[in-house]
Amino acid sequence: MDIIERIKTTVNSAPVVLFMKGTPQFPMCGFSSRTVNALQSIGVPFESVNVLEDPEVRANLPRFSNWPTFPQLFIAGELIGGCDIALELFESGELERMVREVHKAG
Repeated sequence: MDIIERIKTTVNSAPVVLFMKGTPQFPMCGFSSRTVNALQSIGVPFESVNVLEDPEVRANLPRFSNWPTFPQLFIAGELIGGCDIALELFESGELERMVREVHKAG
């Protein structure tokens, strides 16, 4: 499977997928840490991919998503954005609505 197909499969493998530096337990950058904290405070499960462990994903995800930085949050297979957008959505309550809605549908 080529890398773009592998990324697409991962994006669609769960209702909420976060491509990040590190893991939720051990984030390796502040942006990833803040995004994880927002998702964890909602209390709904999410999948994570450590881009530091997979150089191929790290190199090609920006091309797939047309988003240059990490973390990258996907909900229901759609790119939501990075840390700043995720935090804005979290603070407005919209992120929780989106995540809970996709979990109900799934």
